[in-house]
Amino acid sequence: MKFTDGHWRMRAGVEPAYPVEVLDVEPGQGTLTIHAPSYPVTSRLDLQKGPVFTVDISAPMPGVVGVSVTHYAGVRPRPPRFELFANGSGEARVNVAEDVATLTSGALTVRVDRARWRLDFLAGDRVLTTSGHEDLAFVTVAGGGHFVRERLRLGVGAAVYGLGERFGPLVKNGQVVDIWNADGGSSSEQAYKNVPFFLTNAGYGVFVDHPGQVSFEVASEDVTRAQFSVAGQTLRYYLIYGPTPKEILRRYTALTGRSALPPAWSFGLWLSTSFNTPYDEATVNSFVSGMSERDIPLSVFHFDCFWMREINWCDFEWDPRTFPDPRGMLARLKASGLRICVWINPYIAQRSPLFAEGMARGYLLKRPDGNVWQWDLWQPGLAVVDFTNPEAREWYAAKLDAVLDMGVDCFKSDFGERIPTDVEYFDGSDPELMHNYYTYLYNKTVFDLLRKRRGEGDAVVFARSATVGSQQFPVHWGGDNSSTYESMAETLRGGLSLALSGFGFWSHDIGGFEGTPSAELFKRWIPFGLLSSHSRLHGNYSYRVPWQFDEESVTVLRRYTRLKARLMPYLYQAAVTAHRDGIPMLRAMILEFPDDPACVYLDRQYLLGADLLVAPVFSAEGEVSYYVPAGTWTHFLTGEQLHGPAWVRERHDFTSLPLLARPGSVIPVGSVDSRPDYDYTDGVTLHAYQLSEGTVRTVIPTTTGEPAATFTTTRTGDELRVSVDHPPPSWHLFLAGVAVDAVSGAPAVAHGHGTLVTGGPGGLTIRLAR
Repeated sequence: MKFTDGHWRMRAGVEPAYPVEVLDVEPGQGTLTIHAPSYPVTSRLDLQKGPVFTVDISAPMPGVVGVSVTHYAGVRPRPPRFELFANGSGEARVNVAEDVATLTSGALTVRVDRARWRLDFLAGDRVLTTSGHEDLAFVTVAGGGHFVRERLRLGVGAAVYGLGERFGPLVKNGQVVDIWNADGGSSSEQAYKNVPFFLTNAGYGVFVDHPGQVSFEVASEDVTRAQFSVAGQTLRYYLIYGPTPKEILRRYTALTGRSALPPAWSFGLWLSTSFNTPYDEATVNSFVSGMSERDIPLSVFHFDCFWMREINWCDFEWDPRTFPDPRGMLARLKASGLRICVWINPYIAQRSPLFAEGMARGYLLKRPDGNVWQWDLWQPGLAVVDFTNPEAREWYAAKLDAVLDMGVDCFKSDFGERIPTDVEYFDGSDPELMHNYYTYLYNKTVFDLLRKRRGEGDAVVFARSATVGSQQFPVHWGGDNSSTYESMAETLRGGLSLALSGFGFWSHDIGGFEGTPSAELFKRWIPFGLLSSHSRLHGNYSYRVPWQFDEESVTVLRRYTRLKARLMPYLYQAAVTAHRDGIPMLRAMILEFPDDPACVYLDRQYLLGADLLVAPVFSAEGEVSYYVPAGTWTHFLTGEQLHGPAWVRERHDFTSLPLLARPGSVIPVGSVDSRPDYDYTDGVTLHAYQLSEGTVRTVIPTTTGEPAATFTTTRTGDELRVSVDHPPPSWHLFLAGVAVDAVSGAPAVAHGHGTLVTGGPGGLTIRLAR
């Protein structure tokens, strides 16, 4: 929200007040409370008016500082509040001197200038950012209410990322971002997943602890400031120190919650009925058998909305006209090794029997006059489940529980964005604050049921809407994109932005949801879709089985589905990292290369995990341009070497794309290409690329995320040694682009673009050729 008219004046009807000096500082146990008048104080006569800013500074965990700014403290707080996982401020150090007061949390210090209003956030002696003259403000807008605004300085070259899933440029500088969930597709300023958190390449991130609408002006109203404002009397935000983007994400996700670990089977290929296409059991069987006949491994089959009868969504009952024997059908599908997903949403159509039941029990959102809130958009007369009511949550979960009893394994938890504000909640929640927060309660209800029924590590949803903390309930997909190359690129931008907002796992509709992709577009999209954490074929009015396009589409889908299965030892360890450390699987280049200025704006390429660079091809002709950071990188599929830093332009056919292995990496590749869940250690091949002096540890996880085996690869001069704890029955080492002179106790053969060595329980010792 903009308040100013240029640099010198305020807009008409806008009355600001700014802190100008510090009246007093009250130190506490790891806290500071500051009273800052909005006028100079020359005598006690000046202290008979306001406003006075009350600023509370705390430290919820090392490296994080909380700032809470209050005007009127008498406003009754109403839920909801974000659930935070702070570990206390016991380690914070407070010092109050005559000229300054400081609070230090880990390596982060906030310094308060007592003579004039100024908050400096420092790492050691380095100022990260500042709230200075006329940055913090109480603002009254004629006819528009009261706001609290903060502005933090953006230094030269500082770039801002995150703020949820956003489909515009990856760097948010120059953008206006309103944190307000909306069902706006993937080609507008609206977003399904709004997160009031950003990180920078300047060593810090900022989380605004406000569940409702937050307005961000990122170097837009004032081009040297990151500004954020909320309606009301209080603003609370946390400044999170890195210094690297990875460390910022580690701390942010420690504060707001880290993702559960999705089951290994969920990383395979998901196939959908699509949405408005006709389908019945025969259609489903033709898809499943068609994939099997073409040797394309399929892990999950998804039934979209019309598994239920039209205008009955949601009643959670199979449409008997098209699915007369749902239990038998599901049993037959599962006998082939498939998992089953079905579509749900939190809305109850008037025709659904659940409408009358929910209304009678008080489980549906009501208008202030006590009537059930209804409208006709999406489903005739639909109502919205009130998830603030514990009994309503249990009721909704019980309906889903019955579906699980039939053989369903997971849910696509769609919608959750179009939440009205002219309602009253069971627990008295503020409707404006609940608009974004609603999706948290919705998806938590679904995920908790799955976790309860299936156990820790076997629960997964396919969710569209999200807010702060929703990353705990994976997986999220990118919403309604379109079948164009432009939408393919905006889809990637949305995924990268979401990942930089603390979300570890992400998917999207391969080929686009709206429209029907050309065969060329579909084939270009497939590698991008399979080289994501989760992979789904889904459309609106047309099917997404590959033989609907051409035979080469079948070949491409088979190739990359099987490649992803073989990469699972590497991918699942990256998933464990996302689960335990909060570092996403999909990584913008700036996350891995924060000191490389060429990576600041890159949003058409990414790293999948730490060591595989992916550059999707966004043209039918196969032309692709991408950046290679410093070092010697290796094309994973061909063995060709590229020397960075350099910009590269290539042409690829439909079976290929730039997929580069990072120098110094050891990438474990599995021996199974027919499914994503298998023993990752048995027959694993360690692909080693451009190893330099030093040691690389490679952890091979089990399908529950625990370490199954750890390989330690050490290079000293021309000698390479590999040791392993819990050695598997068989394993191999592939040295890309390297010849060997001698191997201790194991055969070595030239293989493709390198040397393949068979390992044993005692490890390997190799003499490299000079």
